[in-house]
Amino acid sequence: MTRIVITGASGNYGRGLTDRLVAQGRAADLILITRKPEKLADRAAQGCTVRYGDYDKPETLAEAVRGGERMLLISGTRVGARVEQHKAAIDAAAAGGVRHIAYTSFIGIDDPANPAEVRHDHIETERLIKASGCAWTMLRDAHYADSMILMAGPGVMQSGKWFSNAGKGREAMVWRDDCIESAVAVLTGDGHEGQVYNITGPELQTFREVSAIMAEVTGRPVEYVSLNDEAQYAMFDAMGIPRRPVDDQEINGIPWNSDDMVSFGRAIREGYLELLTDDVERLTGRKARSVRQMIEENVEMLRSA
Repeated sequence: MTRIVITGASGNYGRGLTDRLVAQGRAADLILITRKPEKLADRAAQGCTVRYGDYDKPETLAEAVRGGERMLLISGTRVGARVEQHKAAIDAAAAGGVRHIAYTSFIGIDDPANPAEVRHDHIETERLIKASGCAWTMLRDAHYADSMILMAGPGVMQSGKWFSNAGKGREAMVWRDDCIESAVAVLTGDGHEGQVYNITGPELQTFREVSAIMAEVTGRPVEYVSLNDEAQYAMFDAMGIPRRPVDDQEINGIPWNSDDMVSFGRAIREGYLELLTDDVERLTGRKARSVRQMIEENVEMLRSA
């Protein structure tokens, strides 16, 4: 069987992906790379190969990828400063004989006018992968519904207000699990070389519309408050969220930096993320799950916030 390398395997995406592949009986085929192998002791016990590897220490990656044939490069968390990290992993994969690299990219990055800071990281990483000599597949994930409903949602419910600089912009937020299951299909199937998949949810919505669904399902008032970019920065500053990326730092459950989030909101507002596809269904055989379903399945958590 094809051996599959997974970078960042101790993160949420990596764990979800590994769960599904282990359930398919593929534990012995998995090479899991992490900066903290002790976090994956349970995976070693399941029969996975766990190896130390650090994006910031390129010399550790050559041994980490050894024996792998396909690799999922899970994008790092240092938004705005990830290209060199990703390059180290791509170079190691190409030198180590990995034949096919799949990458967790992001929608809407082809347009150079897209102001989202994440665009630079992803478009440059895609360029490096295409130049590596390896076969490639780009999994361009939309905005995770999990981020807005499960992570930011409790704060919204506590205040009764959803603050955003996204204005009337629409996007099709997607479940992270749908992204993961799409990646499983690519890593375990054939015919995906040279393909770009836009992994979106099933419906384009504004944040005002999502706020209304939260209010309807929970039975509690949620007001959408539209901010300009300066006011959004001020709000994040008051929360203690750094403007630039800091590894492994979360503030009130939010792991990002405000330059990322404010530029992201602007990209939504200006229509750069208004993209809807059926790629989840094409890859997994079932329709993408909705934001409403995520709210309904987590209604008690939201009500108790």
